Amino acid sequence: MNIILTNDDGIDAPGLQALQQAVGGKGIVVAPKEHLSGCGHQVTTHQPIHVERRAANAYAVGGTPADCTRLALSHIAPTAEWLLSGINAGGNLGVDAYISGTVAAAREAAIQNIPSIAISHWIRRPLEIDWELATRWATKVLLELWERPLPPKSFWNVNLPHLEPGSPEPEIVFCRLSNCPLPLEYHVEGDLFYYKGEYAKRDRAMGADVDVCFSGNISVTLISL
Repeated sequence: MNIILTNDDGIDAPGLQALQQAVGGKGIVVAPKEHLSGCGHQVTTHQPIHVERRAANAYAVGGTPADCTRLALSHIAPTAEWLLSGINAGGNLGVDAYISGTVAAAREAAIQNIPSIAISHWIRRPLEIDWELATRWATKVLLELWERPLPPKSFWNVNLPHLEPGSPEPEIVFCRLSNCPLPLEYHVEGDLFYYKGEYAKRDRAMGADVDVCFSGNISVTLISL
């Protein structure tokens, strides 16, 4: 299978390495040079995009995750059969799908009629991500999703839970995308507004992806354009 791997945490991020391990070290990496979390579906159209070949199958792009998908599918790997984005360090649940660069890369692939999967890992502080465990869970999810039909102009959005060591193995739960808003809390100092909303305190619509992931399971949501 000819696979493109990308993310929004940057080409050197441990989550991207974990994703590559989940597919047995295969795939063509086309990822941003810099950390661009939260950039959404921004694309570069009014200035050149620098592409640096880091290895035989790895390209660092001076652009956004959506740029990476566009360049990968148009020039670097035009025969790709799948695009995988992640593993993002942080959840991309519910309305995060509109903000996330990780999800945008997968959405852009769906726009271009290429099946895609975005994978993220919720962070429950003060816990640290166990990337070996994340790789194992991602492998399990990919094997499941590759066996399922994916409708045209759609993609899978996956979120891994953050569990205490020794917790039961999470289940894969197919669910809907939550449409509850993120917390809107700011600390104000003069003319400066500092966002201080707590991700873990967001609303949890029963049975939607936020609730599933926060409850300790792997949420899988089908998103259509």
